[in-house]
Amino acid sequence: MKIRSGVIRGRNVGFTLIEVLVTMVVLAIGLLGLALLQATSLNNQLEAYHRAQAILLLEEMSNRIRVNSDDAIDGVYADAANYGQKNLDDFGLDAGEDCLDIINNAPQRDLCEWNFALEGAAVKLGDTNMGSVNGAIGCIENVAGSVYEEKIVRLTIAWQGMAKTAAPTSICGQGAFGDDEFRRVSSVDTVIARLD
Repeated sequence: MKIRSGVIRGRNVGFTLIEVLVTMVVLAIGLLGLALLQATSLNNQLEAYHRAQAILLLEEMSNRIRVNSDDAIDGVYADAANYGQKNLDDFGLDAGEDCLDIINNAPQRDLCEWNFALEGAAVKLGDTNMGSVNGAIGCIENVAGSVYEEKIVRLTIAWQGMAKTAAPTSICGQGAFGDDEFRRVSSVDTVIARLD
């Protein structure tokens, strides 16, 4: 068998430079697509984590309101917004005090604890709160009940999402994150029956 200039009996031997370059381009596009898929997956995982945390915080506050149903019916959990952004002064507390120092007013203590849970105060990295959803803002709204005179308290948490979606219709946190298409919202209605 004689080999002459890379040809064995009419067939090419090995790959040409163009074939190698085409293979590298196809492989690079595939790897870029895989990297984009990984980034999108991580982004979606973080969004799901934030939504789960928001729902846990909403359910916790809803349970607190059910425990103090008489106060809720009397409207003590009044329409208010921007929980998660309040400070100790807003709850009548001084530096060095915490929500547990509110002894005689259970609804006020509930609101104080919800505020600092929204802020992520339970988990810290140095002096930075790390334990909550991204920029959480809590809102409370008293919604009209039915002819049976039950009380409906709507709890809403708004936070900043990672990618644009349709802007929510809820006004909680509106304009707080720049473009409202980055705002995410989750709500829970707490219904309290009037039993007297």
